[in-house]
Order: sequence, then structure tokens, then C-alpha cells
Amino acid sequence: MSTAPVVVLVGPMGVGKSTVGRLLAERLGVGYRDTDDDIVAAEGRTIAEIFVDEGEPAFRAIEKQAVHRALAEHDGVLALGGGSILDADTRALLAGERVVYLSMDVEEAVKRTGLNAARPLLAVNPRKQWRELMEARRHLYEDVATAVVATDGRTPEEVTQAALDALELKDA
Repeated sequence: MSTAPVVVLVGPMGVGKSTVGRLLAERLGVGYRDTDDDIVAAEGRTIAEIFVDEGEPAFRAIEKQAVHRALAEHDGVLALGGGSILDADTRALLAGERVVYLSMDVEEAVKRTGLNAARPLLAVNPRKQWRELMEARRHLYEDVATAVVATDGRTPEEVTQAALDALELKDA
């Protein structure tokens, strides 16, 4: 028997996938898993360290394996790293899943991520780099999404409820 996540969360860094994912899992009475956490545990170092030590292509290869493993093994709420949807094979695997794209605008992103050095893709000019990342990724998030939930100006609890409503899922 194959397993599949109840819900997969995608979206840019800082949008709240981890926070909302934990709340969703609690509300649905299922487990929570984050592929970024899986990578850190497996590699024994932070994602920023992997980027610095090995570069983005090496990180993306590690991420792809972690995402594919989690999609095959996890039957609860699964949060994916912000760039995981860049991989065509990953997008194909998401085709049959309930995927919620958590979206936010650039001002909200700057408020949430700020000048955080732990975000290697936003190290130089965060606002400009975030806009460029979203221009490259927005359509990919939308392509894999079953539902899009805006997070701007909403509490994590409000976003969680909006996700449940959008997917027509009931609390456990």
C-alpha cells in the first residue's frame, strides 16, 4: 500500500509553511514533516552551510531526494522547501496530491524574512532577490497547487483555517 500526504504545503521562504503545517497537522490529527528538517538531520548541517559548501545545484539534488522520499513515506502534512518545485520530477509527483500554495506579497516577505543571513538566496538585496525568485517560481507554485491561500495580514490560525476550507477538510 502506498502512502501519500494528506496535505502538501508549498510556497516561498518565510511564508509560514512550518508554522501552518504544524497547526494543520494538529487540527487534522496527523503527523507533520518538513523536508528542510529532513535534509538538516540527514546532512548534519544547515541548509545555508550546504549552499555555501557545495552550491545550489548540489543542494537541489539533495532536496529532490528528500522530497521524493517524504512524498512516498509520509501520510500527514508535508511542508516542502521553497525551491523544491523548481524540479520537474517533483512537480510531476505533486500532480496527484492535495497541494496548498501559501502566497504572500513582497512587503510581507521582507517583514518576515528581513535580512536573515540564514537565507542564502536572499543574502545581498533581499527585496529585489525575493521579487526575482517569485517571478521565476510563482507560476510553478500555481501549477502544482490544488488551492492558493494568501497569508498577508493573517495569523497562522487564520491561514490554517483558510487552507482547511479551501481543501474542504474537516478537523479531526
